[in-house]
Amino acid sequence: MRLIVQKYGGTSVGSPERIRKVAERLIETQREGCRVVAVISAMAGVTDNLLKLAHDVSPQPSEREMDVLLATGEQTAIALVAMAVNALGGRAISLTGAQAGVLTDRVHTKAKIANISPKQIHELLSDDYIVVVAGFQGQTADGETTTLGRGGSDLTAIALAGAIGADACQIYTDVDGVFSCDPRIVGDAMKMEEIAYDELLELAGSGAKVMQSRAVEFAKKFGVEFEVRSSFNRNPGTIAKEVTTNMEDVVIRGVSIERHQAKVTLDDVPDTPGAASRIFSAVSSANILVDVIVQSASDRNATDISFTIHEADLPRTEELLAPVVKEICATRLISHGGVAKLSVVGIGMRSHSGVAARLFDCLGQGNINIELISTSEIKITVVIAEKDADRAAQLTHAAFGLARYGTATR
Repeated sequence: MRLIVQKYGGTSVGSPERIRKVAERLIETQREGCRVVAVISAMAGVTDNLLKLAHDVSPQPSEREMDVLLATGEQTAIALVAMAVNALGGRAISLTGAQAGVLTDRVHTKAKIANISPKQIHELLSDDYIVVVAGFQGQTADGETTTLGRGGSDLTAIALAGAIGADACQIYTDVDGVFSCDPRIVGDAMKMEEIAYDELLELAGSGAKVMQSRAVEFAKKFGVEFEVRSSFNRNPGTIAKEVTTNMEDVVIRGVSIERHQAKVTLDDVPDTPGAASRIFSAVSSANILVDVIVQSASDRNATDISFTIHEADLPRTEELLAPVVKEICATRLISHGGVAKLSVVGIGMRSHSGVAARLFDCLGQGNINIELISTSEIKITVVIAEKDADRAAQLTHAAFGLARYGTATR
């Protein structure tokens, strides 16, 4: 019998009616001759409500207690899904992350999976149960409850699929698959039949919300193919897999936008060893994530260093860097929010030229100014004004021929 892991996101179990639909799909999959493990997220909105409750009672709740609290969202959902399956004549049992054998490190709220011991899952599957597992959570070797960070149910599903040797892993969500751009921005965005792990990882890290980046990293590392598809219809989705030769023929796979960014520039930083280290050590001390980093060519033994952060981190970053500017004898600190990152991604960029020229040309034709540019082997990112983000995505999507009924640029 085939062994299938199916993950259902918060919108897929967002109401009693939707939970019953999920239960029907699980039973149907089992009756097709499959053993089924379902990984379930908290119902839509529940995690946000729990976070609000926590901050209503404590301005700075401890991370340990936050994990204990947030884990209840998934535990509620798995119990309801199991009840729904049983009410429809199926046979299901729910397991918390700990009961499913998900062992993590000791980092609360952003734990990493250290190991999975799926013995109990295998035993229940052999007794013809549909096993319903709480996503997003696990426990330490000391028995402490931990959570895996937002989107962690994706990681749970893919890690479980790898640990139990599943024949298929299906990530059910509220969209039909991975699109060439957010369909809410570009109406004729194309759903991809397949995508390379590296491409999906770059898109996920550049603002696309389809998958958690850590989950894609895990899938790539352990070779777990998975399909992203909708729980609201029967349409085939997008398969994420390792690169194949024909996939490299497509130059650009997708366009993504990440909003609410801020740009920080230090002018005339002395071109001496340790200056950059001092800047970014100060920022990282507050666990502030830095993305695009650009350093200008040295001029008169000085250079300008610019980088992007999330807009919410800007006040703290300015506070941390004010003394650093004086310490390293930089001229000044310039910063502002209201910017966005636009990225084009495709493994075909490794063997095709002219992508940057086409991107810059279409933005120039649209009178959209580029503030920063960053490149990798399969991605080009530009920082632009946030007010131009939607139009920039539409222009770029059209320039690379990614429309639904068209063919990606080759």
